[in-house]
Amino acid sequence: MGRHALLGGIALLWLIPLLWAVYTSLRSYEDTASNGYFSLPRSFGVDNYTDAWTQSGMPHFFWNSVLITIPAVLGTLLFSAAVAFFVSRFGFRFNLALLMLFTAGNLLPAQVLITPLYRLYLLIPLPWWMSDSLLLYDSVWGIIAIHIAYQCGFCTFVLSNYMKTIPKEITEAAQVDGAPVWRQFFQIILPLCRPAFAALATLESIWIYNDFFWPLVLVDTGDKRPITSALANLQGAYFTNPNLIAAGALMTAIPTLLVYFALQRQFISGLTIGSSKG
Repeated sequence: MGRHALLGGIALLWLIPLLWAVYTSLRSYEDTASNGYFSLPRSFGVDNYTDAWTQSGMPHFFWNSVLITIPAVLGTLLFSAAVAFFVSRFGFRFNLALLMLFTAGNLLPAQVLITPLYRLYLLIPLPWWMSDSLLLYDSVWGIIAIHIAYQCGFCTFVLSNYMKTIPKEITEAAQVDGAPVWRQFFQIILPLCRPAFAALATLESIWIYNDFFWPLVLVDTGDKRPITSALANLQGAYFTNPNLIAAGALMTAIPTLLVYFALQRQFISGLTIGSSKG
């Protein structure tokens, strides 16, 4: 009983900011300005949501986030799975060192990498049909590339540990039957890693979708930035409406909630399946 009360209290503490944001977003600015945010509301309405949707250009920025998140997540999982397959199914001298190299990339803060990365992006050209700036800087491809590079370490670590739980006899039998390495990877290992892929896809979708730092420093054109940048459009130079920003932030969080609920069963299975294997 005490354990459930403790867990319920912790869950309530986590929900308080979200519930307070919902409460604030449904009130008008005039109501909270005159009576305070800790007062009872005169009325509730959805005007803040409609205003946030139209004033911030949110549909356009939603589409930008889709163009960044989906390729970045798919690329991260594909590259990470390939490296994890190599280090977990084949034995060689630098096996562990290669895995540590990929994992160590996640230990560096993004702020440490930004200066050399910024200069590198200004030196890498792209064709006109990929970037109107003709550079990796200020392009969607640059944001996708840095997300893939930065997230591959964590995903490689998780997938390599998961692939080690798959009996090697499966791939050995396929090799005896004449299956090449690429067929073992795509037709045998990848389908068996579906729970791990679902868990990582959920986490990566949320992390990449909510990222604000990389587009802020690597994209110069405001119309190319993702949905997190749309919230900045709701702040004026001399006036800020917290109620409007709360509504915009809640609408921004809806896609991540949909991804989680869609993959909830596979997500939990991917997190717990390793505990039942030796």
